[in-house]
Amino acid sequence: MSDDDQQLRVSKIRNGTVIDHITGGQALNVLAILGIDGTSGDSVSVAMNMPSDRLGKKDIVKVEGKELSQNEVDVLSLIAPAASINIVRDFEVVEKARVERPSMVEGILECPNHNCISTEDEPVKSRFAVVDDGVRCEYCETIIRDDLPAHILAD
Repeated sequence: MSDDDQQLRVSKIRNGTVIDHITGGQALNVLAILGIDGTSGDSVSVAMNMPSDRLGKKDIVKVEGKELSQNEVDVLSLIAPAASINIVRDFEVVEKARVERPSMVEGILECPNHNCISTEDEPVKSRFAVVDDGVRCEYCETIIRDDLPAHILAD
């Protein structure tokens, strides 16, 4: 058997998004960011800890029928700063871009500080500065370093 015969191949998607060069082991967090839990019926392919020259190990996520919003890309960039986003239409990649870490994310994350003004009944959107090791709330200075997907605001 040749090497080609032994490789597992994942089929192309007709329309949707392919997220490549995700930090190894982060694909499930990417699915959480995108709100994909398997109950919607979306066709999703996930490859984890694949060999990568650039990252050592990488994950890949293919989502049929979904193109990412800028907010989703911004949050994605926080956990997968080397990721590339490929938009696919009629089986062809029509757009390809690398994620860029924004300096600020607004209205996307919930502050874990229950006393923060952004978590009360005030008409204030959450606002986080992106720092080297996580994100920092602009109102109360709380820093989130771990488990970022757990702080994503529900739509």
